[in-house]
Amino acid sequence: MVDDAQYEFTSVQAIRGSEAKTIAKWEKDGWEVDSRNQGVLRTELTFRRVKPTTFGTAALAAFRRLDRKVQLLAVSAAALVLLGILVGVVVGTQGSGGPSQPTASATEADAGTGGELAQEPVVSSPAVPTPSAEDEPLTVENNADLAALVAITDASVPAVGEFAATYRGRTIEFDGNIAYLNNHGDYTTRYDILIGAGDYSETSTAGPNFQFQDVNITNDLHLTGSNIPDTIGTGDNLRIVARVVDYNSTQELFFLEPISTSVR
Repeated sequence: MVDDAQYEFTSVQAIRGSEAKTIAKWEKDGWEVDSRNQGVLRTELTFRRVKPTTFGTAALAAFRRLDRKVQLLAVSAAALVLLGILVGVVVGTQGSGGPSQPTASATEADAGTGGELAQEPVVSSPAVPTPSAEDEPLTVENNADLAALVAITDASVPAVGEFAATYRGRTIEFDGNIAYLNNHGDYTTRYDILIGAGDYSETSTAGPNFQFQDVNITNDLHLTGSNIPDTIGTGDNLRIVARVVDYNSTQELFFLEPISTSVR
């Protein structure tokens, strides 16, 4: 066991009955189960592993172990090196050419031989770009792939990853619900929100495991509509407009970036 070890944590939503499969996947990557929270349809598994020591953190720890006098010497040496670099830049800039010559004013430059100002050219207004088809959100009405995606009942099918790879960066719009909401790490105002497709149900699920990760409800969900609630939670039905970010096949999570959210 590592002394004074620092851990990183992550949470995974596993469908009831598939917990052993999910745990085996994560243990291969060096994670260990820290806790589990069993729900009606899914079980939340929290894993942890020792944070890897990076070069920066190792160097900082070594610096802190130095004697105070040695630390001051190291800082002074670094400051001298930086000062030398700055002096070199200033000298190089000044030596790159002779003294700058004054330039004529815009009025003098535009004046003709008779002292009259040249006529200013007519500048046309730039054309307003026409939105392309790729800027339009994908919906179940205009995109058959999205219609098939939100209708699946097995979140682990290859079609989920194929959709994410094909439409990464595109905007999708669909009816969804908050299947599960929990705090992101140790934060009390930031959350990981598991999104299901269609209306909320305690007995069935549809669509992949969409997730808004590390979001603040007030600032990041961009709640819209005539009736904006003070807060939202598990069981709420939403109309979601979001950007496709990525798909993690190990966690079976389909990450979305919220653009706008309204309560249905």
